[in-house]
Amino acid sequence: MFVHLGNLAALYPEGIKSSDINRFVVNDRPLKLVVQPGIWKPADLQAALTIRTTYTAPDQAPPYDDALVGGGLLKYAYQGTDPQRSDNRALRAALEQEKPLAYFVGVAKSVYQVHFPVHVVAERPAERAFLIAIEEAQRLIDPALIEALTPDRRSYLERLVRTRLHQPLFRAQVLRAYRKQCAVCHLQHTDLLDAAHIIRDTDATGHAVVPNGLSLCKIHHAAYDRNIIGIRPDLVIEVRPDVLLEKDGPMLRHGIQEMSGQRLTVPTQRAAQPHRERLEQRYEEFRSAS
Repeated sequence: MFVHLGNLAALYPEGIKSSDINRFVVNDRPLKLVVQPGIWKPADLQAALTIRTTYTAPDQAPPYDDALVGGGLLKYAYQGTDPQRSDNRALRAALEQEKPLAYFVGVAKSVYQVHFPVHVVAERPAERAFLIAIEEAQRLIDPALIEALTPDRRSYLERLVRTRLHQPLFRAQVLRAYRKQCAVCHLQHTDLLDAAHIIRDTDATGHAVVPNGLSLCKIHHAAYDRNIIGIRPDLVIEVRPDVLLEKDGPMLRHGIQEMSGQRLTVPTQRAAQPHRERLEQRYEEFRSAS
């Protein structure tokens, strides 16, 4: 299964269609990996094989965001309220048998990012939830002791998991919203595109949501991060005045200077468009740097 998913993830880094994921065959028999329940166990297995988190709107925080607990463990809620429901028993079996799972996170309708292997490391019956280790480093620590780790160690694990979950999902959702092209120059080679933050991700308000993102080629991403170009709240691109006066060959002239005064290309879906207040805040930083 993991070989199949790894091959698909390499082919479709911006998200895999469920129809492609479900083209999985074991002993000449098709075996679906993504089905309607969040917890999936094929009939001939005791333990769960996959878990799933559904897609959320572009302007909403990732659905798992509030479920990350101490040390970056993912708190995965029971299906329903009955701990003996069949899919909850299946996830409990994965815990008891130490079986690895695949975790699907919705990028768009019927499109997923996949993380594997992940492991069930504990159950919290009082909270009707299981704890999932996304990183191998988490699996090696007794969940009961994670809260006792030093703040630096706990913070490191949390950053590790947020990076692994956030960055691929953020990139996939931003690039899909912008139709896989640079918002400045319209370059469509996805290998050369990044999901850039408007409010930097080092800022407390720099959330990994599409309205705080821009699809930019690597040159324009670097130029934006270094305040060589700025984007006004009305979506017009500006170039730093001193850079406009430089003479440094065709890349600077055509790639940067000629973008001055052009209008950014943004998604048609309103919920995915860059947030005006975020643009204003970032534009003030650009003006201060100029």
